[in-house]
Amino acid sequence: MNDGTMPDHLMIAPILIPLVAGAIMLFYNDRNRQTKLIMGLVAVGLTFLASVELMSGVKSVTEQGGTVVGLYRLGDWPVPIGIVLVLDRLSAMMVMLTALLAAPSLIYAAAGWHGKGQHYHSMFQFLLAGVNGSFLTGDLFNLFVFFEVMLAASYGLMLHGSGPERIKAGLHYLAVNLAASLFFLIGVALVYGTTGTLNMADIGRALYWLDDAERLLFHAAATFLGLAFLIKAAAWPLCFWLPPTYGAASPPAAAIMAIMTKVGIYVILRLSLLVLGPDAGPSAGFGAPVLMIGGVLTMGFGMIGILGTPELVRKGGYLAIISSGTVLASIGFAQAGGGSSMLGGALYYMVGSTAAISAFFLIADPVSRNDEGDDDAPVETDGFDPLSERWAPMGLGTVEDTTAPASHRTVSWLTMAICFSLVAAMIAGLPPMPGFIGKFAILRGAVQDNLPTSGHLPVILWAYAAMLILSGLGALIALMRFGIRRFWAEEGPAPRILALEVVPVVLLLGMIGLQTVRSDALLGYTNATASALLEPGVYRRAVLAGAQDVRAAPVQSLAPDPQPQTQTQTTQEEAE
Repeated sequence: MNDGTMPDHLMIAPILIPLVAGAIMLFYNDRNRQTKLIMGLVAVGLTFLASVELMSGVKSVTEQGGTVVGLYRLGDWPVPIGIVLVLDRLSAMMVMLTALLAAPSLIYAAAGWHGKGQHYHSMFQFLLAGVNGSFLTGDLFNLFVFFEVMLAASYGLMLHGSGPERIKAGLHYLAVNLAASLFFLIGVALVYGTTGTLNMADIGRALYWLDDAERLLFHAAATFLGLAFLIKAAAWPLCFWLPPTYGAASPPAAAIMAIMTKVGIYVILRLSLLVLGPDAGPSAGFGAPVLMIGGVLTMGFGMIGILGTPELVRKGGYLAIISSGTVLASIGFAQAGGGSSMLGGALYYMVGSTAAISAFFLIADPVSRNDEGDDDAPVETDGFDPLSERWAPMGLGTVEDTTAPASHRTVSWLTMAICFSLVAAMIAGLPPMPGFIGKFAILRGAVQDNLPTSGHLPVILWAYAAMLILSGLGALIALMRFGIRRFWAEEGPAPRILALEVVPVVLLLGMIGLQTVRSDALLGYTNATASALLEPGVYRRAVLAGAQDVRAAPVQSLAPDPQPQTQTQTTQEEAE
């Protein structure tokens, strides 16, 4: 990846492919949904191939002893003046995860959901472009641009299908995200006013030169940015919007929106360790206690919610909250001086839990269909039945739906029970699922990382360890209660479930199973990713020098890091 040709230009593909595909689809009449579906699947497939190539390039060079940061300078403007895309192990992993979740969601939409409104497939592709752009961008302003592209598309997907409950939840979702965007803009303005730059790598270097007054203003900027992204990551007490929003969205929209909370977590992880990490001088560890305590409280809130809510699909929202809290707390421990093992386990857990939550949203609707029990009532579907080829939104009369699949092959109720059980086992963290492996890796990392034993950190760590176990137990109880009543105790004919509604769930379960089989390789990747994140000086020098192999970067031309004698520089001297 050092020749500056094909691999570098390939970095923009995960953004450009869905953006172009979504724009082309706008020229097609919305009756051509099957054509749009094929185009969407092709675009997702190409994006996945590009992500595989990017991850392979990063992984191969890293295994040869170098720390890789791939750069793509839009317009060929120099860093930090111009717009730059940055690729490292973390961003490559997140782009691939997005592509893996996109295909099952699109397939599920073909069961009839994409016919409930206009331009579903275009909005879906624009959402992917915004998400991938957020993962790849190297500066805050363009992060805001991609963030808004993602949110604008999610507004359309959230409201897709109309209905009073969906519109009500969508308006709340819109208001909350507008507030988050306002906090984001205020934070960006304060960052630029204090540091004179918006490049994330350059911010970390400029922070070294701030005086006390400027540093205090920068901390205010970090607070506003933290509020914006904690809202998007659904951290307590800023998570009240998520369960009703995801519960009211259509299943394929909720499945792909599961990745959106991870955008907030990604940005918090990136800024916490790159800008406010252990080498940030007086600003080191700023916000870490909030992440640790807030993550534990978020997990507790999610556990209470999943046990208390009567609606199965809303349980998925609380499961997403538990997943976010688990990773946020690990980020806080890493920022406070913990090692890489704990964070590596959290990244491994994040991949599997995101896939499991996406599968949960896809399976929740067909499993609870025609369910009239008192314990777990089904979510209102606005009169739409993908099995009947007709859709009658409440108050709008009967509308013909020409997008229902030509084939009405169905699957057995036993198949649904097996799929539901596997998804529940993953979410609850039962062995040998990735949820169990990830939590075990987090707990083992907490011991291996030799976290400080003084102060309040051990108390928070014990609370976090207890919540890791209790949240899984709470999820297991809630889902077992529903499964026993729905699959064993309930009498009467089982609902008809389309094969198109089960195939995507099977694909996601296959992905989860592969993560279990290849757990050693994936854990090795996430641990190496965590180690790289805890060496922010390497990332900064690589981006600002425009070099992909740090060992060849002209370090002397850059301003010194807050801690000149870092582990990275020691390794660099040994290599020389």
